[in-house]
Order: sequence, then C-alpha cells, then structure tokens
Amino acid sequence: MKTRFLLAAAIAVLLHAAPVAAETFRVEMRNRGEKGSMVFEPDFLAIKPGDSVKFIATHKSHNAASIDGMVPQGYAGFKGKINAEIEVTFDAPGFSGIKCSPHFGMGMVMLVKVGEAELTEAIRTVEVPARARPRFDDIFARIDAGEGQ
Repeated sequence: MKTRFLLAAAIAVLLHAAPVAAETFRVEMRNRGEKGSMVFEPDFLAIKPGDSVKFIATHKSHNAASIDGMVPQGYAGFKGKINAEIEVTFDAPGFSGIKCSPHFGMGMVMLVKVGEAELTEAIRTVEVPARARPRFDDIFARIDAGEGQ
C-alpha cells in the first residue's frame, strides 16, 4: 500500500514538473480561400511562446515573411523562400504581421499573437498596401471582439 502511494506521488510530481509540449500550427498559403483570393488560412492565430507555425504553399508563387514594423521589439523576423514550406518558432510575446511577399499588394496577410500581448496602436497603424488594410482591420476587429483569444 505504501509503495503504491509513493509511486503515485512520484508520478504526480513528474507529470506536474514536465514541460508543456509546444504545438505546431498549420497555415495554408492559398490562391483562393473562404475570404477571397490570395489568402492565408487561417489569417489569425493566437499561440503560446515556443509554439511553431508551418506555412504550407498549397499553390505556386507564395511565401511567408515578417512585415517590417509588425514584430515584437528585438525580433529580427523571417523570410521564407517562394514555393517552399517554412516552419517558424515564435518565442517572443507580441504580435507578428505576416505577408506573402509577391502578393502583399493584393492583401495577402495574416497576424500571429504570441502569449499575453496587447494589440498596440503601433501595430494597428503600420503602413501596408491598400488591399492589405481592410484584411488587417477585419482581424483587429475580431481581436477587439475577443474572438480567437
């Protein structure tokens, strides 16, 4: 009886002390999707620090890259190659704006929220192409409404 109790206690301690496994989220880069043409699906993710996002080019001529001015302070950002999958681990809390470099002007953007972060005016007002602005405004409105938190 005492041995079972000690074994159960040891297992409980190990499970409690075990690190939480990071998750990998899948984002498709698509020519056409639920919200129109040239889209990331999903276009918004709320993840934990240490989680990764795998960007999948489901059609030719797409990539995923950070948007200058829309990354956490001190984060250098990333830029994937055209037609190639890229997996990015997000460690720093904050928001990261993501674009498809060839289709940025067509509004192909998304937003990743890492950890507990406030959507700042600086992120909201970064200059982006005219067709990207309504897509970001839609994402911001969903965040403001508490969706996807």
